[in-house]
Amino acid sequence: MNRAADTVEASYAACRRISRRARSSFSAGFLALSGARRRAMDALYAFARLTDDIADGAAPLEDRRRRLASWRRAVEEALGEVGRGGAAAEGPPDHRPEPACVLPALVDTAGRFAIPPEHFHAMLDGAAMDLDRNRYETFDELEGYCRRVASSVGLACVRIWGFRGAEVFEPAEKCGIALQLTNILRDVKEDLARDRIYLPQDDLRQHDYTEADLRAAVADARFERLMAGQIARARRYYREAAPVVEWLDPGGRRACGAMIDRYGALLDAIARRPEAVLHRRVTLGAPAKARLALRWLLGGYGPGRG
Repeated sequence: MNRAADTVEASYAACRRISRRARSSFSAGFLALSGARRRAMDALYAFARLTDDIADGAAPLEDRRRRLASWRRAVEEALGEVGRGGAAAEGPPDHRPEPACVLPALVDTAGRFAIPPEHFHAMLDGAAMDLDRNRYETFDELEGYCRRVASSVGLACVRIWGFRGAEVFEPAEKCGIALQLTNILRDVKEDLARDRIYLPQDDLRQHDYTEADLRAAVADARFERLMAGQIARARRYYREAAPVVEWLDPGGRRACGAMIDRYGALLDAIARRPEAVLHRRVTLGAPAKARLALRWLLGGYGPGRG
């Protein structure tokens, strides 16, 4: 094995460690994939995770801006996209961001599975939005954010999973939005600690529920109506995403199905006790996770969530 191949292999190993350490619901279906596709999903997840970590870190805002700008430049250089007109990173020219270890695997994955660079740029744009905005006035604005941070991931995933026709792309975008809306509901308390509120401001006003109520964890009828609307919206996106599974290759069908089922089960748990999001990050228990994963590893398939 030559030195370049050694570098790529070491990078994939680093991505795998990041993926295992995170234990994310996103990785629920990785075991359903063949070796090359599983490695590619590790690389995609590691890139998305480290990008989010820059935006969500504890460093001062301007430091995070510089780190994200430097990371963007490193990604563009790695993907051969320096000339696309992105802003140059501030700081000394020899600066290299800490997550650069994932780049050889990311580049290999992008080339091997023909993933357009625009999807990686969209993920970076979404992270930049987290540095610039902490409120969204309308759902249309929030949906634009979701498309950057999540639909871009879904569109990259279907390239890795394998698909039969261009019909896969629209439900893949909807799938990303459904999963991100679930994340937003799960993380209400955690986001509030960072002074981020992703529930649209006009939805809060519609139900006469204020940010002060949210901070005080007021779980009254207004909150129940607010959450019912958010949950119904997310379920609509799950229904619109359901056809994505039919257009995927068998391994990808199981991986995607496992992911959708786990996030959908999380949304169901939130719907049963919506007030819980005011106090903690809602999660699924280990037995429920195991049942869902086993179902899809054995090839099960069911309809989208209603």
